[in-house]
Amino acid sequence: MIDLNLKDVAIERFKPFQDEILNSYKDKIHSITITGSALTDDFDPGKSDVNSVFALTKMDLKFLELLAPLGKRYRKKRIAAPLIMTPEYIMNSIDVFPLEFLNIKLLHKTIFGEDLFQDLEINRSDLRLQCERELKVRLIGLRQSYISCLGNSKMLMEMFIDSFSGYIPLFKGIILLLGKEPPLKNHDVLAILEEVSGVNTSVFKTVLKQKKQKIKLIMDQLNTIFEEYYAAIEKLGDITNEINK
Repeated sequence: MIDLNLKDVAIERFKPFQDEILNSYKDKIHSITITGSALTDDFDPGKSDVNSVFALTKMDLKFLELLAPLGKRYRKKRIAAPLIMTPEYIMNSIDVFPLEFLNIKLLHKTIFGEDLFQDLEINRSDLRLQCERELKVRLIGLRQSYISCLGNSKMLMEMFIDSFSGYIPLFKGIILLLGKEPPLKNHDVLAILEEVSGVNTSVFKTVLKQKKQKIKLIMDQLNTIFEEYYAAIEKLGDITNEINK
């Protein structure tokens, strides 16, 4: 298992939030876990949020009432609203959200209490079904979003960029289904996805590059990106549909 280390800037941002919660609610918190890019070299201090999961010993709406007023202050420091769960909820929901729990398992660091994610058992058939469903939903979304952009090149590029981060967890699930351990960095995920699936991922690399550089593209270039983007997702859907059949 890869040893994950939190980025110093993420620690610096999150600690006051963590301390404020623990000072008020420590005896009812089972664990606090950091997830996502704060554990990888993809973390961008100027743009990336610090994501977390708070596991309570039991669900308590009073905790949400405590948490809500802190949101505005810590949101400015790029602390995302945490996921709130209980150990029981996690164990009873793995079959419903295998992709989400897989990605927490792959990329997390528990900083208070028991690590609830390290030994999670992800059922392969549940994961395959969710990946297939997500890919089909995203094809519908791509068609609708393309039409909604009304031929506006700026809107179209923003659509690709805004949607891209949601594909990385999905790609990790597909990589695992195809027999390989998913890597952590976005570029590595795309490279391994292409290796195990045979699907050309160059269009995703183009979008990832645009997310960082934002070079102005003409409509013909964006239409080509859309066609290649759509074709790659469609092909991945076909491949996922055939796994273990």
